[in-house]
Amino acid sequence: MGLIEKIFGGGAATTAVATAVTNVAEVFTPNATRKMELSAEAYKAALDEHGAEFQYARVGFFDRFVNGLNRLPRPMLALGTLGLFVYAMVDPVQFAERMVGLNYVPEPLWWLLGAIVSFYFGAREAYYFRSGKAPAAPAAPASPSENPALTEIQSRQAG
Repeated sequence: MGLIEKIFGGGAATTAVATAVTNVAEVFTPNATRKMELSAEAYKAALDEHGAEFQYARVGFFDRFVNGLNRLPRPMLALGTLGLFVYAMVDPVQFAERMVGLNYVPEPLWWLLGAIVSFYFGAREAYYFRSGKAPAAPAAPASPSENPALTEIQSRQAG
């Protein structure tokens, strides 16, 4: 830095030249830090605007009905799949005929079904990710003094 200070005439001049070079460089290459700050501000503004829409809870019949419908797909998919296993055990011939019938469903329809299911579960995950709701923490293991059954089992094993 000694040579640069001699050429430009001191610390203040060197700082001024460095600032000017930085400003010129930002014309050709944007400042990555400032770009990230602006992006974060825009994202926060969009989230705030979206959150304002849901600031007040609606408690009407229609809203409760739609909330109930929104809770149905997961249990229906799970129970329907288990039902298929039961159906296969109860009436294997009819089950095989139904499965052959599924072979006639066109491939684009399968893609559409996959997209619908993927977007449904993906949207759920995104909602929980954005809202910051963490899954419930597992319960702490019970100590023997808190659990009489555990105390009894341990006493049988010891004696």
